[in-house]
Amino acid sequence: MIKATAGDDAPERCNQAFTVAAAAVASGVEVSLWLTGESAWYAVPGRAREFSLPHAAPLDELLEGVLAGGRITVCTQCAARRGLAQDDLIEGIRIAGAPAFVEETLREGAQALVY
Repeated sequence: MIKATAGDDAPERCNQAFTVAAAAVASGVEVSLWLTGESAWYAVPGRAREFSLPHAAPLDELLEGVLAGGRITVCTQCAARRGLAQDDLIEGIRIAGAPAFVEETLREGAQALVY
């Protein structure tokens, strides 16, 4: 489980979360990426394409990689604070709250990383 807490406000931290999530998916690990705070915006179509960080993989490609083999969730409260509803998000990304987060983190063998 990887929790991204930053967006354009902390681009290196944001990109690191997506990079680690995509690398984990590529290596066959079950991945759940949670988008919280400003990273919630990257669940909206086209927003990840706008992100730019020198010497980093494009965020939209990392996002596609995670979606292809993992799960992506936007925090319920974070979505609400940004006026985002399920229909605003990329297909395959869900909105869920603390109960789902706790359930995932407490699964046997789960490892949580927060960026």
